[in-house]
Amino acid sequence: MHTPITPFALHRWQEGKRPDVRSGWRGTSPEFGEIVLTCPLPRVVPESVVSEARGGLLPVTTFESRGIHVENLRLPTLNRATLRVGDRHVHLARNRIGATLVQRALQLRHAGDTYRLAALDRRGYTLTRTADAEDPGVTVTVRESGRGRGAQLAVRAEGRAEGADLALALVFAGVDRSALTRVGAVRAGVRRVTELWAEASY
Repeated sequence: MHTPITPFALHRWQEGKRPDVRSGWRGTSPEFGEIVLTCPLPRVVPESVVSEARGGLLPVTTFESRGIHVENLRLPTLNRATLRVGDRHVHLARNRIGATLVQRALQLRHAGDTYRLAALDRRGYTLTRTADAEDPGVTVTVRESGRGRGAQLAVRAEGRAEGADLALALVFAGVDRSALTRVGAVRAGVRRVTELWAEASY
């Protein structure tokens, strides 16, 4: 189902007690229903951190980072990541040495479609499904505002979207996307060297 998306917002939520605290974003899309983003899910597998988007008409979508480097991470990162929409694996690729936001954008392939995830800044990003002969494509923009319990994610789309488009866009709100920005790319490079050193010493 490809449909225009009415702009909507997701709000911060948290429930439970340590070590089983769950938190993330929650809200309702008029077209796709109630949506819950949990970031991260409670950890049940060593050396794995996972964020998940689900609800309404969205396919369950997960983003997972694995490795010894994730033990102290709050959110999964773009390193050693696995992205799934339902049972389908999404291919990921990016240019780690790109000089601009466009060059550093994350490239995705899912179900015959190609996407580009690009940072707008530290708190906002776009996911664009490339146009083809049968469809003009769509761009979903997600931007965080506010702090603490008053924080929210504003979501809007240009074009007609389907559930997978929206799920893919939203799950990245539960991912450390800093490597897609200029400053974040430098920090990610330093962190990557540290991770490799730690694994070599393990």
